[in-house]
Amino acid sequence: MKILLDECVDWRLKRHLPGHEVKTAQDMGWATIKNGELLKLAAAEFEAFVTVDRNLSFQQNTSAYAVAIIVLQAKTNRLSDLTPLTPRLLEALKTAQPSEVTIVGEANT
Repeated sequence: MKILLDECVDWRLKRHLPGHEVKTAQDMGWATIKNGELLKLAAAEFEAFVTVDRNLSFQQNTSAYAVAIIVLQAKTNRLSDLTPLTPRLLEALKTAQPSEVTIVGEANT
């Protein structure tokens, strides 16, 4: 699966997603692009968009973008906090559907 990591996600997380083609917003030259435009670009080239932006689904009409959106919820966006979520992220990617938002997070965050 082709996955785009939002700029707010530690780029090293892509090392924890074996079997997927993972790029970061920085890799694509999209680091300064705002969410609406970023989702539009992501939908054209990727199957999934991974972010830690908990407000994304409230700020954007996510159903307008043909890309699965996965929101990681951890204490921080540091790699040490995101890495424990990768097994659940990998499972979520298996069933992720375009235009849908899936929350992957810790119960206590």
